Amino acid sequence: MFTVDGIQELVRQVRREHNLPESPFRIDEVRYDKENDKLFIIAHDRTDKSVVIGNSLVIGKLRERLKVKQVTVYSNLDLEIKRRKLEKAEKLVKGTELEFLLPIIEAEKRFPPRKWPGVKGDVKTFVFLSFNAKALLGFSKRLDLPYDAVGLRYAFPKLQYEPIDGEPKEVLFPDEGKLVKLAEERGAKLVLSDFPFGLKWRDEIALLNPFRLLHIGFFELKYLFGFERPVVYDKRALIDFVVNLTYEGLMESTDGANIVWRMWRR
Repeated sequence: MFTVDGIQELVRQVRREHNLPESPFRIDEVRYDKENDKLFIIAHDRTDKSVVIGNSLVIGKLRERLKVKQVTVYSNLDLEIKRRKLEKAEKLVKGTELEFLLPIIEAEKRFPPRKWPGVKGDVKTFVFLSFNAKALLGFSKRLDLPYDAVGLRYAFPKLQYEPIDGEPKEVLFPDEGKLVKLAEERGAKLVLSDFPFGLKWRDEIALLNPFRLLHIGFFELKYLFGFERPVVYDKRALIDFVVNLTYEGLMESTDGANIVWRMWRR
């Protein structure tokens, strides 16, 4: 239905129409997920990816003209980095109570598109609502984890959770020690939050940021589970958080700038 040559010609056409430079670029592969009406363009490298995205203008016009629900661009390097991180993730969870994540890790190696098998987690879980609060809840429900959700008071007025006291910075940089203590009090063996790492063990409790472990970026999470901006947070910590995600390849710089601008404006 969609071909590499056809997409490349359409990109050139859109760039010409909007007076963008006729920069050379190369697309290696095009994958279409018919079930979800999503088109994945795999560019040769990150420079090629930037040309195809065209500051979001080109990719937006591609979606309109191709009449598909979503168009996403990756580079071969993006996918290779993801595969290597997933290999490390596989080693981290093997032989632990988190082995139920292995089928998800295996499915992510074949991304795109994303086709998760039915998985049920049986570890009592403690979810601390942080930046990607809606995705954390969505992930817990998707894996049918038995969980309790807590978060800073007033931080996410549209979500259901048990409010606790804390510093605004914790919405972006969760307090590991505090969460381990709360998890122990509730008999939980797994804590989910926006930790700055994929997986760490403390006092036989697993601290997990599933999206870092699986190397799933902000853009994908937003479409998978939705996004609810926190109304309580630390402005300086937000900059550090966004920069960190961008450096790790989990957020596009344009998305990061947009997040900061919208949240600071509020």
